Amino acid sequence: MQATQEYLTKEKFKELEKELEYLKTARRKEIAEALEYAKSLGDFSENQEYQEARDSQAVLEDRINRLENILKFASIVSTQNTDVVGVGSVVTVERASDKTKKSYTIVGSEEANAAEGKVSLRSPFGVSAMGKKKGDTFSFETPSGTMSYKIIDIK
Repeated sequence: MQATQEYLTKEKFKELEKELEYLKTARRKEIAEALEYAKSLGDFSENQEYQEARDSQAVLEDRINRLENILKFASIVSTQNTDVVGVGSVVTVERASDKTKKSYTIVGSEEANAAEGKVSLRSPFGVSAMGKKKGDTFSFETPSGTMSYKIIDIK
């Protein structure tokens, strides 16, 4: 798996550490117990409980590996007032087509959540906004056409 730089807030970093600890301790134990029970049922070839427990174990180990990589290569970002859009910036933009204003926080991929206004720096919006200053305009392609925005404020 290719390791990539991941940008996280301190809070998200701690949240992922907590999840990793839970998965490595309590969840691994739960799955091990499920595997032991399923083994006791005999004949693995037709043992649905055993197959489900093995699948759960594989998913768990994948998540643990992913979390370990994210945390290993994470850069902690803090919100800071600058005049240039960067990771952690809260950007207020005005859409060119209808002059509606919205604020978005530029975050790492792991924290992106459109419902909370958190946009990944790797999204088309994030890539286009990075490095821009107050008053700059930017645009990017979407399936429904070109979206254009003007930066009103950066916090």
